[in-house]
Amino acid sequence: MTRAFVALGGNLGDTHAILRQALDDLAALPSTRLLARSRFYRTPPWGLREQPPFLNAAAELETALAPHELLDALLDIERAAGRVREGERWGPRTLDLDLLHMEGVTLRDERLTLPHPRIGERAFVLLPLAELAPELELPGQGRVDALLAAADAAGCVVEP
Repeated sequence: MTRAFVALGGNLGDTHAILRQALDDLAALPSTRLLARSRFYRTPPWGLREQPPFLNAAAELETALAPHELLDALLDIERAAGRVREGERWGPRTLDLDLLHMEGVTLRDERLTLPHPRIGERAFVLLPLAELAPELELPGQGRVDALLAAADAAGCVVEP
C-alpha cells in the first residue's frame, strides 16, 4: 500500500456537494482507503481570472493502485461529475482532481508527472495539503510547510 495525496477543486454547480461526492468516490476506489481529508477552502481563480472562485480540498489515500491506475480512476470520477476536458486550460470546471504525490514515486511521462510539478506555486493546493501532511517532503520541491510559507495565500479562506 502506498500513501497518495489528491487535490480536489471546482467552481461550477454545487461545489460543496460535488467535492463531498468526489471524496466518497475516492473512498470507494478498489484497493484504496481514504485516510484523511482537509477542510474546504474558497480560493480565487488561478490562471484564467475571469471566472467564479473555486472550492478546494485535499485527500490522503492509502492505495495499492499503480500511479496510472489511480490517475485513470480520478479521471473517471471527474467525468462522472460532469467534467469536460475540452474547455480553456485553467478555466471553469465542475471537478478537478490532481494526483499530487505518491510516496516513493517519482515519475514523468506524457500522462503524469509525480510529484505534481506546480504544487509550490499554488496556495489553493498547499493550504489543504498542509492540513494533512505539513512535513511531507516533495522530491525536487521541498517540504509542504515551507512551500506554503513562501506562497501567496491572499484571498484563500476556510469555508464554514
